[in-house]
Amino acid sequence: MGDDRENGPDTSGAGDIELAAALARDAGRLAADMLRDGLSTHRKTSVSDVVSAADHAAEKLVVDRLAQLRPGDGVIGEEGTDAPASPTSGRTWFVDPVDGTYNFLSGLPIWCAAIGLRDRHGIVLGAIYQPATDELWLGGREHPTTCNGEPVQMLADHPLAEVSIASYLHPTTLPDDSARVPFLRAVQGAATLRMLGSGSVELACVAGGRLGCALQLNALDWDWVPGAALVVAAGGESRMFAAHGHMWHATGNRQTVDELELRVRGVADLG
Repeated sequence: MGDDRENGPDTSGAGDIELAAALARDAGRLAADMLRDGLSTHRKTSVSDVVSAADHAAEKLVVDRLAQLRPGDGVIGEEGTDAPASPTSGRTWFVDPVDGTYNFLSGLPIWCAAIGLRDRHGIVLGAIYQPATDELWLGGREHPTTCNGEPVQMLADHPLAEVSIASYLHPTTLPDDSARVPFLRAVQGAATLRMLGSGSVELACVAGGRLGCALQLNALDWDWVPGAALVVAAGGESRMFAAHGHMWHATGNRQTVDELELRVRGVADLG
């Protein structure tokens, strides 16, 4: 498809946040157009773990443009891209071209294209575009989180009992009691549980105050970096910690994240 999304706008002189915005928007719109035109799909690991031609095409769009505009940077994508950063760069882009593919292919509107950047010092920025709502979320070290250019309200502290928690439940993500017991201990402390089916959309919603917090188990970088950048740039906390043989990923306001960690570790007063 030789359209403007593949060629892209002239971003040759753009800063990282502008480039990430263009990449996420163009990847999301390309996937949406391909969905309307009809797609071939196949399973990866289960009936709910699927991939489509749009996933691959959108990832290629992003990877090709980064190779042109940020040639020294590394790129890691969900659909197989694994290009290491040069020794002088130390920066890696993370690409989830269609986050929420099961929703995407099922006609559910909760999916997005997600782009994140990390350097030697940590997460730099995130860009998440949700085509169904035409919402572009941007945030990073030097860019307080915005949605379609409007700043979000900074996250204020609230106890876990007063907020919703988002997560993802699947047999392979809760393999045994070492994961199930701490997970249940954590989510039981929240006001309600929501599962949207797209981790990056969930984290954007946390950054925007639509959801209270999120807890993931053994999350992959492309599912974590873009949204975590948004939460931190909205005044919140993104935390990774090891407990019970697993790596846990928690985001939200600082008070809530502290409580989530204590509950996962089993040292919180559960009343």
